[in-house]
Amino acid sequence: MTTRRSRGDGGLHWDEQRQRWIASVTVGYTPAGKRIVRKASGKTKTEAKEKLKEIVRDLDDGLSVGPANYTVADAVQDWLRYGLHGRDEATVQTCTYLADKHVILALGARKLRELSAEDVDRWLADKAKTLSTRTLRDIRSVLKRAVDRAQARDKVKRNVVLLSEVPKGKDGRPSKSLTFDQAAAILDAAEGTTMHAYIVLSLLLGARTEELRALTWSRVDLDGKPDATPPVPPSIMVWHSVRTGGDTKTRKSRRTLALPKRCVEALRLHREKQEKAREKAGDNWRDLDLVFATRNGTPLNAGNVRRAFRTVLKKTDVNPDDWTPREMRHSFVSLLSDSGMPLENISRLVGHGTTIVTETVYRKQLRPVLLDGAQAMDDLFPVREP
Repeated sequence: MTTRRSRGDGGLHWDEQRQRWIASVTVGYTPAGKRIVRKASGKTKTEAKEKLKEIVRDLDDGLSVGPANYTVADAVQDWLRYGLHGRDEATVQTCTYLADKHVILALGARKLRELSAEDVDRWLADKAKTLSTRTLRDIRSVLKRAVDRAQARDKVKRNVVLLSEVPKGKDGRPSKSLTFDQAAAILDAAEGTTMHAYIVLSLLLGARTEELRALTWSRVDLDGKPDATPPVPPSIMVWHSVRTGGDTKTRKSRRTLALPKRCVEALRLHREKQEKAREKAGDNWRDLDLVFATRNGTPLNAGNVRRAFRTVLKKTDVNPDDWTPREMRHSFVSLLSDSGMPLENISRLVGHGTTIVTETVYRKQLRPVLLDGAQAMDDLFPVREP
């Protein structure tokens, strides 16, 4: 005679339609009082029993057991949906792209409970053939954070991604700098375009593109105080960026920079053109006080800047496909280094925390208002005589 299984030991029954033994056990109740049942199946009664024992053992250890069919794709999509609240839109888009293209495509069908450290190792090793180390680190982070969330919600016992290291990937695109002749040609080509002042400030001040896009006229002083003791030159206050929260990249990135004369001239001309654009736009103009804006006064995005920059490059011998706006900042560092300025001064001008960043990342040859950059750039790019 078959004895009845004890309460809490779960149940076993034969499913005629599936031709398999089904193990089931109640693991809890929903807030509405409905039972939460976990099931497992096996071709033999012994196999189903072993799976049932595993579920019961997890319950005895205080672990809620996630559904057996919960996949890596389910975990990643749940993290994308609920784990990125409050993040910048660009961050969400980047994470979604990395998750869809590299994580879900390769590992998405794998059941999360069956994902092993070896699976992650093989996945990263395969991706290392085509991706940079930085991108490998990013896609591993996407998977790790998704599994972290799943673990916190009792979908899986542990996060096996923590057992895997990021391998060395392909070398990334090296940073590069414009030569003096190339920079001069670009400055000439930019004259008369909407990008003129933007390019002049990028090359002659070394400001980040996200800093210039957030620059407002209230932070620009084109007159200075020449009669003060000592004289105060024209300057801009680089205090904000388009990053989340409006903060600059680091604490030392918040700085006030003296303007080379060519920057002052370009900004005066730019302001006149912007006033005409404001009049033309009429009621459609959004008064956000932005120095660099669209024809309606709205903020520029990275795509706007990139396309306009490449349009200027097409007027020169510089291949527009090989350069991005951020490399004007690299060029600023290189040109100042070539002019003999000490690395410490350059680091302060570009807002780096230490000279190590200036030297290792860019790899190129103070008073309240930093004067060194303006003075050096006035020597390199003097104002033309009318």
